Amino acid sequence: MPSPHTGTPSPTPAIDALLGLLIGTVTAALAFGSLAWLSGNVTNAMAGAGGWTPFAPSDALVRPDALWPALSPAALLIGVRLTPGLLALAVTAAGVARWLRVRGGSRNGLARRADLAPLLAPEITATAKSLRPGLSHLDAGTISPADRGILLGTLSPGRAEVRASWEDVILAIMAPRSGKTSALAIPAILAAPGAVVLTSNKAANDAFTATLDARARVGTVWTLDPQQIAHHPREMWWDILADARDLAGAKRLAGHFVAASVDESHGSDFWSTAAANTLAALFLAAASSRRPITDALAWLATPADRTPIDLLTDAGHHAVAAQLRGTVSGATETRDGIYETARQYASCLLDLEVAAWVTPSASLPEFRPADFAASRDTLYLLSKDGGGSAAAIIAAAADAVMRAAVIVAERSGGRLDPPCLCVLDEAANVCRISDLPDLYSHLGSRGVIPMTILQSYRQGQKCWGEAGMDALWSAATIKVIGSGIDDSDFADRLSRLIGDHEVRTTSVSTGESGKSTSVSTRSERVLPPDAIRALPKGKALLLATGIRVAMLDLKPWFKGRSAKVIGPASAHATRAITERARAKGTDRDLTGFSA
Repeated sequence: MPSPHTGTPSPTPAIDALLGLLIGTVTAALAFGSLAWLSGNVTNAMAGAGGWTPFAPSDALVRPDALWPALSPAALLIGVRLTPGLLALAVTAAGVARWLRVRGGSRNGLARRADLAPLLAPEITATAKSLRPGLSHLDAGTISPADRGILLGTLSPGRAEVRASWEDVILAIMAPRSGKTSALAIPAILAAPGAVVLTSNKAANDAFTATLDARARVGTVWTLDPQQIAHHPREMWWDILADARDLAGAKRLAGHFVAASVDESHGSDFWSTAAANTLAALFLAAASSRRPITDALAWLATPADRTPIDLLTDAGHHAVAAQLRGTVSGATETRDGIYETARQYASCLLDLEVAAWVTPSASLPEFRPADFAASRDTLYLLSKDGGGSAAAIIAAAADAVMRAAVIVAERSGGRLDPPCLCVLDEAANVCRISDLPDLYSHLGSRGVIPMTILQSYRQGQKCWGEAGMDALWSAATIKVIGSGIDDSDFADRLSRLIGDHEVRTTSVSTGESGKSTSVSTRSERVLPPDAIRALPKGKALLLATGIRVAMLDLKPWFKGRSAKVIGPASAHATRAITERARAKGTDRDLTGFSA
């Protein structure tokens, strides 16, 4: 190209070519020199002939004998031949490992490690810092795993821990002996940074004994054991009427007694509705006058007693008093039917040993839900299954704690810190909170974290009805499905939720013109229902909001580092239960003999 000033050809292309050649030569020399330096050092280290020589690529090319005088030219030559291969192998291995980590958990359409990033460190740590003011000033590296969230399991390969955040609400559906207690409830309780509630119908060799000693070291342990599941002595009392001093609270309390006796799936008829209203009125009368709940039981036995009507009137609850008066003054057959139904609902209070746990005692400390919510204490709520159980008291206590925790959170800036963990194990049997699906919609945002554990989806439908269980399923931001799913409808529903993936099929055909190969794709379920049913023990499916379904390895407490401490502590607590049971049996035998 002619120069615009001289009209002669421009030297720029020639200069650019020369400069490029020079840069390429220097780069190649540096690369070869670096490889020669690495080869020499590797050979020197393998031969044990000396230490690591500082980086000197030019000397490695020109005078290797000066850098590594102890090596012969043959040794250096062998090192130069072997080192690039070893280097390439190391790079390839690192690449494969990185690919496996990124792909971690991928299995024909299931979530990969990258998909689960919001539930893995460091994102779950950042979430914890944003949700918990007490962690906001800490460096991410100093925040303990327990403070980051609730451990759900690990993702293979790589064993990356997957955690729920401190605003997630959890629903676990797992058959008996599939790890629901050992891999979910117990680890969560042991690692909880704040207050903990556990409901259960078992004590020995279960979550109660496995966590009792550890939780006693971080706060006060409260045990509500009205039916003596753990044969625990009565060392506390709880005012069950504390929240029944207005009509809404009285109706909630009555609802717990009804729910403990009537399955939601069966609906509510005239008798159950009328009995619930009568119970609510009697509870309100007793609570308004600071009387014990046993007084309400006495009024149930004598429908003609006008005391509750007078107490309601004196407290200003005129409409409720009028309604109760109408029930009492109605047809005798109708009144007796309503009162008999109400008596059946409250029948657990006929047992004086049960009623003593929820009536005032001057010699025992009172359990106060509001104080508990702001502590690091633990509340164990134990009850038997079946009719006549104290499940209504257990549900009322759990409900009172969660509602108190919400109030404390609202007074503390909107969220509890540390959060309150409520593990509702055997929820459909001993903790039937009728509006639990509605509570799920806002508990997590207040730092109150429920973990409801069911044995099957149908068990939830029986407890809350089909619509209620669907609502609970939809509201749960974290759903864990374990082994033992024998419900074909639920397995098929899960299979459809997990979705399909494309499968490539290669076929080869032979004809007159020779062989031909064709590739086709077809869509099939990632996990068909039979694969979900055959999910092995120790595995679980994770359905988290906004994330593809993942397959997790459960991490039971007895495979953790603390098993050597927890195991003996659990055995000791179990022996204590056995000893208390034997002592009570001996006392009964002696009492009977004396009689």
